[in-house]
Amino acid sequence: MNTTTKTIPSPSQPRRKGSTALPPGAPAPDFALRSTPDQTVKLSEFLGRPVVLAFFPADWSPVCGDQMGLYNEILSEFQEFDAELLGISVDGAWCHAAFCHDRKLHFPLLADFEPKGEVARLYGVYRPNDGTSERALFVIDPEGVIRWSYVSPVGVNPGAAGILSALEELQNKGNKQ
Repeated sequence: MNTTTKTIPSPSQPRRKGSTALPPGAPAPDFALRSTPDQTVKLSEFLGRPVVLAFFPADWSPVCGDQMGLYNEILSEFQEFDAELLGISVDGAWCHAAFCHDRKLHFPLLADFEPKGEVARLYGVYRPNDGTSERALFVIDPEGVIRWSYVSPVGVNPGAAGILSALEELQNKGNKQ
């Protein structure tokens, strides 16, 4: 698996010019999306703990497969921060189920399928020309506020360093209070 990245976004890295992604400090819009054909996950279910949202363009693409595979390999590092990881794309729940089974993923992939891209639009990361979402990452604090966001070029795996740095910074702020 190729997990190298061209950039390692950090919590202090400036936002990409022209990005419409919700910035740090914005309240994270609540949503309810299917995690399986018969189960729904609501963001508000995770209030009280950090959440990582990983928007990605599509199941089965090489970069998306590498990115989700990397997050699966280091899932225990997210769990050390008590963080919930949620992958989100415009693929349907059945497609996600097959992708999760094939890649042996141990975190939920949520279907932003119908209305197509509604949650990606709420977060400012929908790509209307492609009908997919940006490759975008958000770290949300236990109170439901975005504390870090990053939009990677679609063809670049953003890796996990920025997410882990943001979670560490969030934990350190919580320990000081």
